[in-house]
Amino acid sequence: MSNIKKRLRKEKIAKVAMQLSGITITGSLFFIIGTILYKGLPYLSWEMISQAPKGGFYIGKEGGILNAILGSLYLATCSTVLATVIGIPISIFLNIYVKSGSFLERSCKLLFDVLFGIPSIVYGAIAFSIMVWMGIRASLLGGIITITLLTIPIVVRTIDELLKTIPIDLKHVTFSLGATRWELAKIFLKYIKPGIFTAILLAFGRAIGDVAGVLLTTGFSDNLPKYIDEPAATLPLAIFFQLSSPIPEVQGRAYASALVLTCIILIIVICTHLLASKQQKHKI
Repeated sequence: MSNIKKRLRKEKIAKVAMQLSGITITGSLFFIIGTILYKGLPYLSWEMISQAPKGGFYIGKEGGILNAILGSLYLATCSTVLATVIGIPISIFLNIYVKSGSFLERSCKLLFDVLFGIPSIVYGAIAFSIMVWMGIRASLLGGIITITLLTIPIVVRTIDELLKTIPIDLKHVTFSLGATRWELAKIFLKYIKPGIFTAILLAFGRAIGDVAGVLLTTGFSDNLPKYIDEPAATLPLAIFFQLSSPIPEVQGRAYASALVLTCIILIIVICTHLLASKQQKHKI
């Protein structure tokens, strides 16, 4: 009986700890969102969203953040697409074409784990060095390359974890029917299709919210992004520069910009969940 009481006591302690953790995380989330709404909503207007910065915008004069919104969307979309196109074949190769448990498989997965944890400023510094060596100036192209390198490990490791959820019997049955590895890869991709949207969401969220990686490679411009070889503004950098201002109105605009960024991510999350729910019926 004493052992049972100890186990019940441990279970109660664990349950309380999990509840406290959940309350803390949820409370922190509501605190952050509440702060952004309280400080940013009074400064948010249609003019701010639909206009590019004008002279003196960062000292409290007219203008908006349209250039940063478009720059962030271009940067995040292009880099996410490239990371997905590159990352999915890598995951398929490591899980289907490479022998399970081999040195190559373990080494590659360890490498991507390390790349996953490297801070974005390191990617930015390396990309900046390469750009200087190749004579490429800070531009939207440089930012796309940097963020693509940053998000490839996210896609690869997420897809890898999804592929691990596939029953091993499915692989054996498919091979027993005479299917090739490429045909098996297509079956696996169909099986994990809902989860691929999650990987894309994670990559997009990391791409659109990164500051350190684009600080050195993308540059900053008050103009609307038109060409890929020109500097472009992003929302995180616009928030950073506005918060650095001592003028209260400009700081309020920074919170309004953060609110816009939060809304964009929220829309992406909702769309991803809707697409995933629709694709769930195709799961084998």
